Amino acid sequence: MSYQDEYVGSFPKDFSYGPFEQNGENDNASLQEDHKPRILLMGLRRSGKSSIQKVVFHKMSPNETLFLESTNKIVKDDINNSSFVQFQIWDFPGQIDFFDSTFDSDTIFGGCGALVFVIDAQDDYQDALDKLQLTVTKAYRVNSNIKFEVFIHKVDGLNDDYKMESQRDIHHRATEDLGEAGLDHVHLSFHLTSIYDHSIFEAFSKVVQKLIPQLPTLENLLNILISNSGIEKAFLFDVVSKIYIATDSSPVDMQSYELCCDMIDVVIDISCIYGMVDEAEVSTTFNSQSSSLIKLNNGTVLYLREVNNFLALVCILREENFQKQGVIDYNFLCFRDAITQVFELRNKAQNAAQSVRDQQNAEDLPNGAGESPDNATDHLQTQIP
Repeated sequence: MSYQDEYVGSFPKDFSYGPFEQNGENDNASLQEDHKPRILLMGLRRSGKSSIQKVVFHKMSPNETLFLESTNKIVKDDINNSSFVQFQIWDFPGQIDFFDSTFDSDTIFGGCGALVFVIDAQDDYQDALDKLQLTVTKAYRVNSNIKFEVFIHKVDGLNDDYKMESQRDIHHRATEDLGEAGLDHVHLSFHLTSIYDHSIFEAFSKVVQKLIPQLPTLENLLNILISNSGIEKAFLFDVVSKIYIATDSSPVDMQSYELCCDMIDVVIDISCIYGMVDEAEVSTTFNSQSSSLIKLNNGTVLYLREVNNFLALVCILREENFQKQGVIDYNFLCFRDAITQVFELRNKAQNAAQSVRDQQNAEDLPNGAGESPDNATDHLQTQIP
């Protein structure tokens, strides 16, 4: 069997989010039965929606996306690897008509956590802005809790001045259109993205973080970790997609984020080639023994430790601060125990919410109902030296 049959890029095919499903617009029953938060990918045809989905969540090479066919039905992608990364992505065809009788707005937008609208920055975006205003208006009337994200996409072929000018122009015109529609209070977040660099991963990281009710707890735990370990920056990564689900409160430097992403690629590449394979499991290329240390020529150290099979902590620190590696490792173990407690709280809350839904046969409960993850933080602050 050839390498191409077993691997997608540097990843084994079984090291992924699982089966890929497609549903037509009329499959509303399955929508109602699934209570995971959904991210809707919308935009005009050929704006790059399917390419984003394939590159971020299915490890497709950006060059291979040139051969993707246009989406002509709603495509469902289930992301379900950890307690923090549990959601669905729905890729909508660009020609979808909101006023069609078969389009059930209440069902589609009712369970939506975030709506990502993709605009091709290399094309005339007036039609896209009109569609954006219509989409936001329709979605907000159904669900006022939706997070609206605008990806100004395909900016890799634009110079920096034109990128910023396009972002300012799109921001101004989109906000003005919403004001005229009486929705000036609706907040839109704008991101410059491209599948040919790490900007698309960072943008999706910010989208996913808004769907994680435990995010303040995770940030607090990371702040405690770095302040007691001499670490300059720490990211909690979803290894498969390379999106970071949490980081500490210091600003994110794009170059540091790219270094961490490259480190994950190196670890997975080496693990896939030389890692042990357990017959009882499909793949153990990333497991409890996974770790990596890279020393750069500028005196900076990159340190990766496994949290669980699909989450990794990547830290950036000065070389002199890494001399007390034992303290750092002990603090990491305390951090991992804290993450485990947050997992357990999340699972208990989900089970309780599901029991209520089953008993009452009612609609979804609000995200995070019954959770109290801050209690885990209060308990763990005394453990980390």
